[in-house]
Amino acid sequence: MFQEVSEPAAEALINLSLNSNLAAKMVEMGMIKTAMDVLYKPDSSITRLLVMLLVNLTQLDSGIVSLLQIEDEKMQGLFVMKLVRSFGRSSDETRDDPFDHVGSILVNISKKEAGRKMLLDSKRGLLKQILRQFDSTSPLRKKGVSGTLRNCCFEAENQLQNFLLISEFLWPALLLPVAGKKIYSEQDTSKMPLELGSALSIEREPWDDPEIRVEALESIYLIIVQEAGLRALWSVNGPRILQVGYEDEEDPKVMEAYERVGSLLVHGCGTEEPSTETSK
Repeated sequence: MFQEVSEPAAEALINLSLNSNLAAKMVEMGMIKTAMDVLYKPDSSITRLLVMLLVNLTQLDSGIVSLLQIEDEKMQGLFVMKLVRSFGRSSDETRDDPFDHVGSILVNISKKEAGRKMLLDSKRGLLKQILRQFDSTSPLRKKGVSGTLRNCCFEAENQLQNFLLISEFLWPALLLPVAGKKIYSEQDTSKMPLELGSALSIEREPWDDPEIRVEALESIYLIIVQEAGLRALWSVNGPRILQVGYEDEEDPKVMEAYERVGSLLVHGCGTEEPSTETSK
């Protein structure tokens, strides 16, 4: 009986939350806490719908503040930690994964500095958990990981160390989407860490979404504007990967993003930064 009532109710809330005025009212009424409480009840049958509601509500600044629990020092970050854990745990082998849309929530909260700082906090280890999902078979998850990482890279100037601490997850997430289709020679892969070299020495699925490739290149740009970031890219044979990927690329927007990164590799520093707008 509960499911018969709760599903249409949740669907109605999702539709209403598309109106920003109504969404703001919902946030004001404490809808984010309510959604999170119901989401983590053991018998919740509307998980996917509640996650979608949270996607809509976190498009508002007030919704982001509410989900981050900024105003509650003791609870701060608890909701985000729970969502990231669910995002990391649920298996994309099931075609209808209720936590797929968490990626879109993460993109939303990483548009704000407070959200980026929370995701980059090395004690919480959230970004590492998110990056583990970058090679998911779900396009929605891939987009979520890529957009979140790109937004977080706007903190690279002050938080570079926290990025480099998770290099084994960071570089595959950034370089594999832009590595092209070619199987790399042993000469190339021998200069790469195992997590990159082994992936590039075999046939692999191409990354079809040009938006993900552009976001990966913009993330790389934001990291290598910092001298230590540039050194880290050279240390994993990143420039060679970018060279091969560029030769394979056919999309003009993606090629432009490669060229912007290339200008840093040639000159050691760039003049034109990517758009300072975080991912939509």
